[in-house]
Amino acid sequence: MAQKRKSAFQISYVTITYRSVLMGILAIVLLAFVVMYFAFPDTANKLILSGQIGLGKMLNKFGIGGGDPGTTPDPGPQQAHFTNIDGNVRVRKASTNTWVVADYSLALERGDVVQTSPEGMAKVVFTDGTNYTVKPASLITIQENSMNASQQTKVAVQVTTGKVDLATSTLASGSKSQVIVGDATATIASESSAEVMNDIRADQHEILVKKGSGEVTRGGQTIPLESYTKASFTSNSKGLVKSKELQPPTLISPAPLQNVFLDQATKGVTFSWSPVDSVKEYHIKINRNPSFTGPGVDDKKAATQVLVTNLQEGVPYYWQVRSIGQDGKESIESEIYRFTIVPKGTGSLALEVGDFVQMGHVIEVKGHTEPNARVMVNGQEAVVASDGAFRHFTNPLPTGENVITITAQDAKGGVNTVTRPITIQ
Repeated sequence: MAQKRKSAFQISYVTITYRSVLMGILAIVLLAFVVMYFAFPDTANKLILSGQIGLGKMLNKFGIGGGDPGTTPDPGPQQAHFTNIDGNVRVRKASTNTWVVADYSLALERGDVVQTSPEGMAKVVFTDGTNYTVKPASLITIQENSMNASQQTKVAVQVTTGKVDLATSTLASGSKSQVIVGDATATIASESSAEVMNDIRADQHEILVKKGSGEVTRGGQTIPLESYTKASFTSNSKGLVKSKELQPPTLISPAPLQNVFLDQATKGVTFSWSPVDSVKEYHIKINRNPSFTGPGVDDKKAATQVLVTNLQEGVPYYWQVRSIGQDGKESIESEIYRFTIVPKGTGSLALEVGDFVQMGHVIEVKGHTEPNARVMVNGQEAVVASDGAFRHFTNPLPTGENVITITAQDAKGGVNTVTRPITIQ
C-alpha cells in the first residue's frame, strides 16, 4: 500500500546581529561621506569643524573637555570670573539684588556689582580676555558683557568709586572694551592697559593709558590717549584735560606671589626694580595691607635696589614703587606685588616641576616632591599623593604675561620654591 505524502512548509531563518546592522549603516555613511568629500570639499570641511566644536562643547559641559582655545562661546550674554580674591570682596547679584561673598566659582553677569573693602583686592577676567584689577575700597558695575554671532565682543564696566587697573587682550575687529567714569566713557584699544580713578569726595576723575592707546569721550568732546597720557575732569568742568604722566618702574624682585627667605647674613630682603629715564629718585612702600595703610616701610631711594630688614616671617606683604621726577612730582603707583617671607628649614626639600600643559586659560601643573609635604600653586593648595606626586589646575589666567609660583613645604620647615613665567595668548 502506498504511503501518503505529507505536505509541509519549511521555513529557513537567517540571523542578523545588531552589530552587523550597525556596521553596515556605518559603511554606507562612510562611503557617502567620502563621495561628498571629493565632490564638495568645502562643505565637508565645515561639517567636520562643526562636529569638532559641538563635541568639544558637550565634553566641556560634563567637565571632561580639554578647554581647546579653538572653541568659542555661544553668542549672547557672557560671564566674567574672578582669578584672584584677596581680603574682603563681595558681590551684589543683579538677579537677586543681594550681597554675597565673592569666590572663584561665582560667575559675574551684566548688572552685577563688585565691591572691595579697604583691605581687599580682586581680579576679574571677561570673555574677551580683558581683565580688571579692582583696588581696595572700590566699587564697579558690569554694564555690558556680550558677544554677537560674528564673534565681536562688547565689555563695559562702570567705576562708581575707587580705582581699577585694566588690560585688554587681542580684540576682534569691531569689538569694544569700555570703562565708564562719571559722565565720561573711555574706549581702550586692543592690547592696551589703563588705570582709572574715580574719587567722588575729592571730585577727581581720571583715565590714564599706561600701554597702547585709547580715547575718552565726554560731553561731545573726544580726545585720544597714548602711553602714559591722562584725561582728567571734575564734575563742574565742561571738558577734558589731557596731560603727560611720568612712568613708574617695573618691579623685579620679589616676584608676585613668591615665597622668599631672609638673607642669613643681613636678615633682610632685597627689593629691586627697573630704572626709569629722567627720574630723580624712587618712592618704595612695603606693607601688610594692600591699601598701604598702617605701619610699614615708606622710603625714598635714588637707587633701583634696596635691602629691607625687620620684616616678619610667615606673613604676607605687599610692595609698590613710584617714580619721582626732577620736579618732585610722583608717578602713579607701579603694579602691586604680594610676597610672603617663609622660614628656611635646616634641610633641602625636593621639588621637581614638569612642563606646563595649557588648556585655554587654565594651566595644568604637575610635579613631584617629598611625601607628606604641602604644595601651593599661586596661593592655592595642590593635591599631593602619598608618594609626593602632585597635580593642580590653576584658575583661568588672564591674557598676557603671567607668573606661576609652586612652593613645597614640610613640617620641619623645609621649603623649596619654583617660579616660572607663562604667556597666555
